[in-house]
Amino acid sequence: MKIVDIIEDKIKKIPAGHIFAYTDFDIQVEKKNTVVKTLNNFVAKGKIAKLSKGKFYKPETGKLGKLLPTQYQVVKDLIEKDGKLIGYMTCYSVYNELLLTTQVASIIQIGTNKYRRPLKRGNYRISFVLQPNVITKTNYRLLQILDAVRFVRSIPATTADEACRRLIQIFKELSPEEQTKIVKLALKYTDYVRALCGAILSFNSAGESLIAILDKSLNGVTTYRLGISEKILPTKERWRII
Repeated sequence: MKIVDIIEDKIKKIPAGHIFAYTDFDIQVEKKNTVVKTLNNFVAKGKIAKLSKGKFYKPETGKLGKLLPTQYQVVKDLIEKDGKLIGYMTCYSVYNELLLTTQVASIIQIGTNKYRRPLKRGNYRISFVLQPNVITKTNYRLLQILDAVRFVRSIPATTADEACRRLIQIFKELSPEEQTKIVKLALKYTDYVRALCGAILSFNSAGESLIAILDKSLNGVTTYRLGISEKILPTKERWRII
């Protein structure tokens, strides 16, 4: 079978909207240039679309025409490798999902344990947020919440007060087990994140043992200027939040 036929046959089996690269084709390394040329020819013929250098997809057609891949598909290779989580979508990518803002951003932000330079794929700008905790499939949703606490002052199209009100509700909906986990994860975040988590958990009447863990992690002197009012967070004074 010709290389062109092998590639075309595999593309037919790839779901619409899924990103793939020339490395996904089980063809000898020395035939790489042929694979790349074939894929570019398919792009020219409209059989597939090109997202960025070396990245392709089969467009899904909607009522308004051809659709772009989901944000997850655009960055899936930056999030998962060999079945292991190496990153997670966070901040701008999930603020809307967490109901912290109604704004939908064209910026994709990924939490990662290693520093990476920003890059661009298609219409998306991709940046990275350094995560001090080990990233796992069981904790990344809690890390998304902590990242929102970290950037509470800069969530788009909202105020610190409005964001805090929503975070209070998010924390309230956590199970006791999740509250314990999020406190342990918060210990690796900067001090004002721990202070705000403590104030929110205090407001929600969480267990004193959990609150004490966060309280002991702070130096007891530093104040944190977060722009959150006492009306929204009555417990802020105890945590030296101004």
